[in-house]
Amino acid sequence: MLRLILLAVVVGGLLIVVRFSGIWERFTPAGLRATILGAGAWGALLFIGIFALGQLAQVPGTLFYVASVFAYGRVWGGAVSYVASLVSVSVSFAFVRAIGGQPLAEIKSPRIRRLLARLDERPLAIMILLRIVLWTAPPLNYALALSKVRFAQYLAGAAIGLILPIIAMSAFYGIFFR
Repeated sequence: MLRLILLAVVVGGLLIVVRFSGIWERFTPAGLRATILGAGAWGALLFIGIFALGQLAQVPGTLFYVASVFAYGRVWGGAVSYVASLVSVSVSFAFVRAIGGQPLAEIKSPRIRRLLARLDERPLAIMILLRIVLWTAPPLNYALALSKVRFAQYLAGAAIGLILPIIAMSAFYGIFFR
């Protein structure tokens, strides 16, 4: 329980810093585009770092997909988004697991145990489906990190499950941002 409180305090502090420091206002497609293009050759690496930190601060991944396509176009924007998504969900997993541990593995509620049993029985299939539907949703990253899912399963599920959403987002937003 203490670890969950610590996690809540750390994440809450991060949210407060992002919201009240003025950083939050930069989280727009145009703001991110200007930042990553202004970084020149380092722009893609900067984008990946901002995506990972943004997800820890509960910034929706869709914003980053739009910004990437806006900055790099459909193909390169999609490729950069895919790599950034995998780095982001990995950073979230490591961060949350390190601080929060695996408390969902010890839940006593029969209802929640039944839900988690599905994840335990078919981790890869469930995580692929969750990623297709919820993409890089920060609450999903946190919940999976707090479960007993192994990192290799988590990353494989993300790598497979994020392909379709990123292709769809790149194609859709590529229409608007050429």
